[in-house]
Amino acid sequence: MASRFAMTALACALSVGVQAAERWNMSAENPDGNFITTVAKEFAQDVEKASNGELQIRVHGNSMLFKRPEVKRAVQTGQVQVGDVLMSVLGNEDPIFEIDSVPFLVRNYEQAQALWAASRPAVEERLAKQGIKLLYAMPWSPQSIFTKTPIASMDDFKGMKFRAYNPATSRMTELMGAVPTVIQTGEIPQAFSTGMINGMLTSPTTGVDSQAWDFSTYYYDVKAFIPKNFVIVNARAFARLPEAAQKAVLDAAKRAEERGWAIAQEKTGELVKTLADNGMQVSEQAPAAVESGFEQIGKTMTEEWLKRAGADGKAILDSYQH
Repeated sequence: MASRFAMTALACALSVGVQAAERWNMSAENPDGNFITTVAKEFAQDVEKASNGELQIRVHGNSMLFKRPEVKRAVQTGQVQVGDVLMSVLGNEDPIFEIDSVPFLVRNYEQAQALWAASRPAVEERLAKQGIKLLYAMPWSPQSIFTKTPIASMDDFKGMKFRAYNPATSRMTELMGAVPTVIQTGEIPQAFSTGMINGMLTSPTTGVDSQAWDFSTYYYDVKAFIPKNFVIVNARAFARLPEAAQKAVLDAAKRAEERGWAIAQEKTGELVKTLADNGMQVSEQAPAAVESGFEQIGKTMTEEWLKRAGADGKAILDSYQH
């Protein structure tokens, strides 16, 4: 009898423990092999370990839960607790979110980190007003040019149907003389094969993910800008966690951000090599005439961004440039 009672008590205790564990879902936009999704999964594992199992986060990759434009709203309304999304896709909502997509403002990771340090407080403030907490951000590889045909001057872009994925890339494409067409990452191969696009500005990460060598020949490593994905959490869901679990999330987020920046830098060279190994003609930079045209586009878009972003934008750039 005593033994049966002890077993019942143990079963009850285990049941309470299971019920006490909080289970969250995280919407990640990239496939499992993408390094941004890899960091997201490591973050989730880190949280579970650091919280002693109190919080478990299941990462759903490849936009299985929500498409890129839907993620922030889904987190804000609590349809999903955590979301991973390209920050600059929110540029139409507020220009501060697209600071990292102003072309040629940064050309390397050191500059990108300095710009993020200058802009992060403003980003966090805007998200907080909408019931969202920023956990961490990590960069993509620098955005560069993929084309079917060689580029020798800005004239070669004229009329080219070019993939765009946020307001900044649409505007840059227009200034290049090309025709912007919004294509999501998973649709790139089909868009090239059907003639919807014949060029794109994207990272070597996406180039490898989409096997760009199957539909394009030339890669110009222009490093136009270095955008970031950020991971956000519903503020109410976060606030409901026990204090220890909150600390576990924030500590894991800090580690994920450090790891994410390191991995991005480490992987970029490998990814460009993969493009070359698969037969793409890789150029370390664009021809001089194209670089000159890009420099002017950068100045134009920086001025346009400052007009939209106002005093907050000027404060960010002043902090970054000094």
